[in-house]
Amino acid sequence: MKTKSLLFLFASAVVLMQCDSKKSESTSSVAEAPAGGGQSAVQDDVSQKDVVHVAVGSAAHTTLVTALKTAEYVDVLSNAGPFTVFAPTNDAFNLLPAGTVEGLLKPESKDALRNILEYHVSVGVYKLENMKDGQTINQVNLDNVTIGVKDGKYTVNGANIVGTVPASNGVVYVVDAVLLPPAKK
Repeated sequence: MKTKSLLFLFASAVVLMQCDSKKSESTSSVAEAPAGGGQSAVQDDVSQKDVVHVAVGSAAHTTLVTALKTAEYVDVLSNAGPFTVFAPTNDAFNLLPAGTVEGLLKPESKDALRNILEYHVSVGVYKLENMKDGQTINQVNLDNVTIGVKDGKYTVNGANIVGTVPASNGVVYVVDAVLLPPAKK
């Protein structure tokens, strides 16, 4: 009987030690998580990329990614959405007057940068095949863009839609020009 009691105590001690070591492991992994990381900090190399990770993975969109980081919109666009994003390429940003991009990336221009970026995003998924010539789509900054359809080619405010990339939280349309919101009256 004493042997059974000793075995029981020994087994209990082993189980408690294992539980305590697992608790330490899980506590240390939580402590190593990046502080202040939002949805964009989630590491997932298996699932379909969200609209931000689509841009991050594209060498043609480094200026857009820099602008999103400067405007602090990376986490917002990494959330569930759904979003339709008209994503200008680096070449599109290069078409702006000299110094425009640099000026928008300054801290004092954050509101103007955000307005421009918001003019490239709508809430909801607008599929190309459902877009109609002359259709207007309300953007996050509350201004509208106008879709053009001619000979099977699509434009948004005159900018050519040159590519489509589905994302886990919407769709990204690659465009060859930066969309500039109308001046406020």
